Amino acid sequence: MKLTFIGANHQVTGSQTLLEWNSGRFLLVDNGMIQGDNDYEPVPLPVSPGQIEYVLLTHAHIDHSGMLPLLVKEGFHGRIYATAETMNLCAIMLADSASIQEKDAEDRTKKNLRAGKEPVEPLYTTEDVEKTMRLFRPCPYGLVVDVDEGLSVRFVDAGHLLGSSSVECFLNEDEKQVTMVFSGDVGNTNQPIINNPHPVKSADYVMIESTYGARLHDRAMDPIPFLVQILRKTFARNGTVIIPSFAVGRAQEMLYFFREIKMRNLLPERPDFQVYLDSPLATQATGVFLQCDSDCLDDDARSIMRAGENPIWFDGLNIAGTADESKALNAIREPKVIIASSGMCEGGRICHHLKHNLWDAANTVLFVGYQANGTLGRIIFDGAETVKILGEEIQVKAEVALLNGVSGHADQAGLLRWLDSMEQKPARVFVNHGDDENSQMLAAKIAEQFGLPVDVPWSGACFDLLRGEWVRLAEPVIKEKKKSSGQEKKRRQSKNQDYHLLIDACQALLRYAENMAGCANRDIRRLTQQVKALMK
Repeated sequence: MKLTFIGANHQVTGSQTLLEWNSGRFLLVDNGMIQGDNDYEPVPLPVSPGQIEYVLLTHAHIDHSGMLPLLVKEGFHGRIYATAETMNLCAIMLADSASIQEKDAEDRTKKNLRAGKEPVEPLYTTEDVEKTMRLFRPCPYGLVVDVDEGLSVRFVDAGHLLGSSSVECFLNEDEKQVTMVFSGDVGNTNQPIINNPHPVKSADYVMIESTYGARLHDRAMDPIPFLVQILRKTFARNGTVIIPSFAVGRAQEMLYFFREIKMRNLLPERPDFQVYLDSPLATQATGVFLQCDSDCLDDDARSIMRAGENPIWFDGLNIAGTADESKALNAIREPKVIIASSGMCEGGRICHHLKHNLWDAANTVLFVGYQANGTLGRIIFDGAETVKILGEEIQVKAEVALLNGVSGHADQAGLLRWLDSMEQKPARVFVNHGDDENSQMLAAKIAEQFGLPVDVPWSGACFDLLRGEWVRLAEPVIKEKKKSSGQEKKRRQSKNQDYHLLIDACQALLRYAENMAGCANRDIRRLTQQVKALMK
């Protein structure tokens, strides 16, 4: 009964963990695609895809599900267990990913043929996705499912995305029982539409994510007043608000917020402002949200639906379906909102809108999600003066802003709270799905708060769950990176670097203050006075 760490170790994307039970039987927990810049190279799977019998999928995001069609293409023919909502989202997200792979391969093949080189094969195709979807088996929340001899699973609502789950694996081998829990991506509390994360009662071992393991969200931040402020400022300049958004999850949240603004008449000077959803994938995902099991929705969303209303639809919402409809949006002169994907500006229709709007100081580019290192979104957010989009050099003159308070991930306090909710604490905790700083900081806090053994393993490490000992430790494999051009380095120079340093310093100060419980009152008063003096 062994756990082998493959992907998302000391980094955020490419989640993949191999679990062996009954001496030579294998399953995967997640099979995600690596996105953005990563410092470390994951080890390849130590077994062939044909040897893997099952995949347990925590949720539909591509960094957790995106390599499933390749796994099938290379010989996997077992079953994929996930919630019905995850399955339905995967049907559209993996098809979209395959379309991107095919288009990219087609474009590169044209260039290669002109240069006398070989054609390029896509990573996987639409046909591979169709084969993958036939392998899914939907599981409801809270029900123990007997998968095979010595293996049962239960999916628990993780509150991160529609259908997202923590997965409990109940393993039985040599008359010994072990409960291994995979947190998946633990959600932030009080997100619109979906539930808060549900607790897992007990575990022998836990693997917990650490995306924001060193950070604390601004709990006082209500995104709607800030969103109203952005609209008011931009519309006063006769500008457009461009929102790069993840098509699944975040786009639906933004629609919920805009509905609230209109229903509560929070922008009375422009009550009829238009919102354009320019993402076929987001449009399809919105349909999945509206047809999901009501148990997946929070109380507010359910009450809106019971009243016969739609929580993510409103007067003034327009869908841009075709490419021509998308391009026509930039010819509309009145102030408006355009929501388009991809969320990190690495492709999709958002690139077209940035090309036509980023140069104009009247407009605002509003980021509403995480921007990974090396992505166009991160380069813009970090203050580049020019960027290259669709082959053209574009000046960045639009206002660039970030909508706080909308993270889909739990922060450090939320992750600790999720672990603390277990009635029976695990014997050991493994930390993954976070960069070095976040994973190490969370591990230290877990050890401090709970007194538990905590590990942050590298890709390739293997742990024996029956014996409670390491079979193999691993060392990091540094990923070779292409040398950046002078222009690229210039883009990466950040006008916002000081801002990021300020935020990090404030979060460090908050952590310092939290650790002062029990200190002398005079020391606490001195720090309080210093902070107040700083804010004058």
